[in-house]
Amino acid sequence: MLAPVAPGFRRIDADRLWERLMALARIGATPGGGVNRQALSNEEIGAWRLMIGWAEAAGLEPSTDAAGNLFLALPGVDRDAPPMLAGSHLDSQPGGGRFDGVYGVVAAFEALATLSERGVRPPQDIVCVAWMNEEGSRFAPGMMGSEAFAGVRALEGIRATRDADGVSVAQSLDALHAAFPALRRRPLGFVIRAYVEAHIEQGPVLEAEGRTIGVVTGIQGKKTFDIAIAGARGHAGTLDMADRRDALAAFARIAARLYEEIGGEDALVKFTIGRLTVEPNAPSVVPERVTVRIDLRHPDNAVLGRLGERLTVLCHTHAAPCVATVIPLVDAPSNGFDGELQDAIEQAAKSLGHPHMRILSAAGHDARHMAPLCPSAMIFIPCRDGVSHAEHEWAEPAHVAAGTDVLLRVLLPYAGVSST
Repeated sequence: MLAPVAPGFRRIDADRLWERLMALARIGATPGGGVNRQALSNEEIGAWRLMIGWAEAAGLEPSTDAAGNLFLALPGVDRDAPPMLAGSHLDSQPGGGRFDGVYGVVAAFEALATLSERGVRPPQDIVCVAWMNEEGSRFAPGMMGSEAFAGVRALEGIRATRDADGVSVAQSLDALHAAFPALRRRPLGFVIRAYVEAHIEQGPVLEAEGRTIGVVTGIQGKKTFDIAIAGARGHAGTLDMADRRDALAAFARIAARLYEEIGGEDALVKFTIGRLTVEPNAPSVVPERVTVRIDLRHPDNAVLGRLGERLTVLCHTHAAPCVATVIPLVDAPSNGFDGELQDAIEQAAKSLGHPHMRILSAAGHDARHMAPLCPSAMIFIPCRDGVSHAEHEWAEPAHVAAGTDVLLRVLLPYAGVSST
């Protein structure tokens, strides 16, 4: 039998929530008002230190696992029962904002702190989680922590990944763990009861529709590729055009066809060439190698699969006289979220008087990898002009608090407290 909800459970401490968000924003702060707190960096270690200090003061138990995920648990009656998880990630893009990812972690923490200070002891643990390397800006591809947890990628392969400076995940992960030698280790991939993630929308829909809460129905599918185009180096002043194997010229031909045939498929496709490396990158040398990173997204898995196959054919066809190698990196199909949890989020928003709507996530999130493991869902709040992954990313304090209030209400039944 659930205990009835008390007035103190209807709202979190909005001022405290905002202050904690701004305190974390100071770790890795950039001159333009954003954040550079990349995965497994000294800045992220600083964010861990701050979160763990808050957790211990709030009566939450910190722990980690072999993949560098951070867990802050409100202890339950049955410590062996599968816990309820809520959270997101603490890492940012190099010139990221103050809300992407970190909002979901702080919102989950604030909900648990509210329960803890009311003396609630849930039937099972409720855990705030910060997943390792969601962004993939330093170590690619991203979502390493949640993928390792879900068994999507082997930890050995993740540890072997290196950043642009040649530093491996293994080195950085070991340094992270060495900074917190007393932190208890959990097994990687323990059973969980359910998962909820709060996040800024990273899109313009909620703001345009005048809605405070997005009930996320699912995440559109995503494929990423590295395309390596191999040509031959030559002197820019002496090698005839007809004799050149110019890797950059081959890339230009390929890019034009990809934008036309892949990017122009329909109004729902999202096609991006986001990274370009030219070698030797010298003004008087014909380029001998070009490497590009491609991001392809679509909500329909059949269309996404067909476009991925067509992309490979186009690269091979238009590379000549050079040679193109297509290397798949991420293959994440579209997923839906649990219907009962969506209903719970909608009911919480309605009971608190927040305008809401059902919405598909165009961006990827760690919740994608929790959905096959357990009932999972996401709560969106608006962000100004839909801007994210930028220093001027912004969410209104009232919306930040509203999303966290909704999250708290969704967690109440797992805490043994009625939400009605």
